[in-house]
Amino acid sequence: KPDGFDVAAVDWIAKEMGFKVKHQPMDWDGIIPSLNAKKIDFIASGMSVTEARKKEVNFTIPYWTITQVLVAKADADLTPEQAMAEGRKVGVQRGTTEAKWIEENLIKGKGMKFELVYYDSAPMAVEDVVNGRIVAAAMDDAPAKDAAGKKPVKIIGRFGMPDEEFSYAVRKEDTELLNKLNEGLKKLMASPYWEELKKKYELD
Repeated sequence: KPDGFDVAAVDWIAKEMGFKVKHQPMDWDGIIPSLNAKKIDFIASGMSVTEARKKEVNFTIPYWTITQVLVAKADADLTPEQAMAEGRKVGVQRGTTEAKWIEENLIKGKGMKFELVYYDSAPMAVEDVVNGRIVAAAMDDAPAKDAAGKKPVKIIGRFGMPDEEFSYAVRKEDTELLNKLNEGLKKLMASPYWEELKKKYELD
């Protein structure tokens, strides 16, 4: 059974708002097309709000602000600048906003010469940091803190990307569901369970 912050939050909202929910894990790359093809009804998976995505979906109120960081080996004496030096390999989950931001702003924009290596998930990138295949991995601070608590890695700092907000995404025409989710999110964030969730999943 899928687990995690978003799963637990959605379960609470569904119960509170009186609808049933089935969690469907899927590849990040195809997640918006799956939503618009009606294979799923909404996305609750740490999706950040971007102008490009706003053209394809409608977003709920934000429930989280995230910072993007670099993770390196726990014993590495590295700054983010050194980790992204020429010839170094930096990992990132494909299809994410951090992957796109690094491509556009650092590699194309600033002409930086490190190699960006793509992974199916942030934990897979962390594995390659641990075994020395890449020098660092870029990701949201929540999975980074989680990794630092479980693996011999640490957060070495930010790499210049602005903070982002997380929201749930629904199809453009699905106003009724959007309103339900917004109301559910407001109730959740005002309830004691919200603090419990943040503590349980180490999100503070």
